[in-house]
Amino acid sequence: MKKKNANRTQQPEFSRPVEKYFYELDNTFASGNKRLYAVCLAFPFFGVMGLIWMVPFPQFDFLVKLNMHTFLNWGSFFIAITIYLYLKLSPTLSYAILFSIAAMSFFIVQLEYVERDGGPSVVLVCTLISVISLLALWVLAKRESKPVNGNDFIKLLTVGPIWLWSKVFDKLKIKY
Repeated sequence: MKKKNANRTQQPEFSRPVEKYFYELDNTFASGNKRLYAVCLAFPFFGVMGLIWMVPFPQFDFLVKLNMHTFLNWGSFFIAITIYLYLKLSPTLSYAILFSIAAMSFFIVQLEYVERDGGPSVVLVCTLISVISLLALWVLAKRESKPVNGNDFIKLLTVGPIWLWSKVFDKLKIKY
């Protein structure tokens, strides 16, 4: 009876859900190049956020009177929900994601200015960025890791950004 239990590998106990997610991502994607994962995860996040940002938001009269109508859009809700979900997993890492989102927001606004001046549509640019980077991420995940199923890929897309930030925090010896 004891021999059977000795051959079995035990999964460690986790005090927080984020540790379990990081453990699973480490087991699946740790052999890959973290810098490539960072680039390939940042661009689809940027592209999706840009697409959500560009969905027309209703113009409420009270927001127009307060001159606040330019600051509220669907991207604001996307950012709020994302930060809330990451905050529940790890507060410190959610702040790193918030700063990353701030930089991405700046570039989305710059793309809006380029479109206004006669450049390509923000929707077109964000769609291309999203599709190309998601395909690159899928190929990278298939090539550099264990066999990847759809659930692992979804977990990489959703928890992957804070997982990569946790690697940076580990190198800098910052607790998260």
